[in-house]
Amino acid sequence: MHRVFEKIGIIINQNVSQSALLAQTIRKKISNSEIFSIDAPPENIDLALVVGGDGTFLKASRFYSKFKTKILGFNVGRLGYLAQARPDEIDGVIEKLNSKSYIIENRIMLKALNQCALNDIVIKGENHTRTATLDLYINDKKLCSYVADGLIISTPTGSTAYSLSAGGPIISPFVECFLITAICPHTLNTRPIIIPAEEKITVKIREENQKLNVTFDGQLEILTNNEVEIQKNENCASLLILNQQKDRFYDILKEKLYWSLPPKK
Repeated sequence: MHRVFEKIGIIINQNVSQSALLAQTIRKKISNSEIFSIDAPPENIDLALVVGGDGTFLKASRFYSKFKTKILGFNVGRLGYLAQARPDEIDGVIEKLNSKSYIIENRIMLKALNQCALNDIVIKGENHTRTATLDLYINDKKLCSYVADGLIISTPTGSTAYSLSAGGPIISPFVECFLITAICPHTLNTRPIIIPAEEKITVKIREENQKLNVTFDGQLEILTNNEVEIQKNENCASLLILNQQKDRFYDILKEKLYWSLPPKK
């Protein structure tokens, strides 16, 4: 392989079936590559080929954002919304890498409590078995209060994830904004809110002696005090995109969310 990228890491999730086998196949075809576990990823690589599902890709994106390392995913998971390549497309991927037939998309991320997230940050009360009263502040000014199971603060990339399941809209990843969606609000008039990405979001829990449970991309969970501040992360996730078509985002929606299927008779 031509050395477009000097150091390539094949990042695998050993808990995902077929990931190790696919990684070995990729390793044989790309001489300047090595295989690493997602639990011990290397820092000094130019390209991360992530083999696994969306969870593996999200974990890799959080780690590599601070190094500005390019990321490309091979999906061997269930949905694979973020991954671009299938296991049978290895040769085509290598050809595009060699010919530089790709673009780099920098996806905005969220940050809070010295952690970052590509998809979303979810805030709930310490007691998961009951609703919490959560006060929402934008730029230190109180906007509203929610009696709900929690709040999802999402990026456009994450608008097709948990937020979508909670009734939030789909947002193009090329729009710089954040989306706030309540989880099971105890009211009929609560609606998602879209705000500019430069705004500061603060969430406080009303209940006395209650802490906030904060989850990053559904993976990293932190129990903190009764207040959390969320802002745009200073670093982005650098996604290597092989399909350079302008409308590819809408093609992915049709493919992954089955929008192209006609209604059943």
